[in-house]
Amino acid sequence: MRARATAATAALLLATLTACGGGDGSDDAAKPAETSAPAEAAPSEEPSVGTVEKGMKLGEPARTTGDGGTGVLEITPDTIVFTKEATGETAENGVFAVVVMKDKAMTAVAADEPAPITGGGWKWMAPDGEMIDWGSGNSTNVTPGKYSNADPVQPGAWQWRSQVFDLTPAQAKGGTLIYIDGEEKAHRWGMPSEDSGPNVADVKKQLEF
Repeated sequence: MRARATAATAALLLATLTACGGGDGSDDAAKPAETSAPAEAAPSEEPSVGTVEKGMKLGEPARTTGDGGTGVLEITPDTIVFTKEATGETAENGVFAVVVMKDKAMTAVAADEPAPITGGGWKWMAPDGEMIDWGSGNSTNVTPGKYSNADPVQPGAWQWRSQVFDLTPAQAKGGTLIYIDGEEKAHRWGMPSEDSGPNVADVKKQLEF
């Protein structure tokens, strides 16, 4: 009888310990707290160095970094004129594409366009993807009067500038104007295939010899 009572008492004690979660130290309190995975950082909306901005149209402005990363220029291609002859020069490849633009300083320091020797500045991309540099053909000999400024733009000011390309007729039709700024970011504008912009008449006058 004593053995049965002892066994019954032991069974009752074991059942009590089990119900209380004791005995093996594996209850929830002993488990390490679960941690949620850290949320991924939202992707930066700032384009990285060397990226290409989406295409724009003639007359649309772009905020660009100045030469050497100094200052900000708002550049707006304003007018384009196509001509076989300009300021006494004849296009070696068939046609000059003369683009004039407004450069406006947007910060408290002067800003300038990168020099072509650094790999920055202006380029023309033909419809088939061929890249034409600023010094093509006789383009460097064309000086469109008041649109030929080249000094750094002072804070709060703007100035006219121009870029001339000596192109074949095929290269001139439906090309893309590309500007690479001081952070090596490429800004691009789709160009019309005929004279366009608010200052066509004045640009033509400046191109007369």
